[in-house]
Amino acid sequence: MNKIGLIAGAGKFPVLFAKEAVRNGCEVYVAGIKGVTSPELEGIAASVEYFRLGQISGPINFFTKNGVARTAMSGLVRHSSIFGGVMPDLRGAKVLALLKDMRAQTILGAIADELKRDGIELVSSATFLEHLLAPNGSLTKAKPDKIQLSNIALGWKIAKELSRMDVGLTAVLADMSVVALEGMEGTDACILRAGDIYRRALDDGFPKGKSGLVVVKVARQKQDFRFDLPVIGKGTIESMQKTGAKTLAVEAGRTLIIEKDEVLAMANKQGISITGLDDESVQGHTR
Repeated sequence: MNKIGLIAGAGKFPVLFAKEAVRNGCEVYVAGIKGVTSPELEGIAASVEYFRLGQISGPINFFTKNGVARTAMSGLVRHSSIFGGVMPDLRGAKVLALLKDMRAQTILGAIADELKRDGIELVSSATFLEHLLAPNGSLTKAKPDKIQLSNIALGWKIAKELSRMDVGLTAVLADMSVVALEGMEGTDACILRAGDIYRRALDDGFPKGKSGLVVVKVARQKQDFRFDLPVIGKGTIESMQKTGAKTLAVEAGRTLIIEKDEVLAMANKQGISITGLDDESVQGHTR
């Protein structure tokens, strides 16, 4: 049987990856993070071992002794953990000491390099999950109107610039005004923050327009699917429901929809539109 490793953070993404890997005839060996990784993986994987954030030798030795030559990385690790929850081993400490900055891209790229040194290939986190990538076009019964499409087009430009600077991937707008931009908190929390800001703005007399809150999530121009795949899920729809946001645009072919059927069913029930777009189709809406 084929073997594949999984460096698993929090959430459903690692669980979904493991299930699909097993369905495709693979034995899955999970290097989890203590207090972060879902215990559900223990009932799916051939073996699960837990390590502290920042440990590198342990996970590599775990993969090596089990004959794992390729591994994926998926799941959420809070950016705040990078500053307050890291307990590196000697190898991890050496890696951290050589980092030029503490951005997620930099840290994960260094981990990929360490895996490679021991003959372990880091593969795309979309492996086995290509069918869950958002297609181009409307995914829901509700569709964005012209006003919302104009906000999407502006949000697309802003989010792309945000991603280029490696800050975040999400912009939330209302009536051609930026309400919130994603930072360390992630997309779902950014949406909730936008809702709070928007409510306060309305209370202070900001005119309520016609677009409502419009959420735009993009991929980086040079997206590295090994550890940097944009994801939306049920939590995204729940955040939109709490804020009253009715419009979500994501980058087609480069955004994974976790539990896709359930997400679309939730969106349809709430009258939320989800649209997959790319650079060309966004430009088409601005003509």
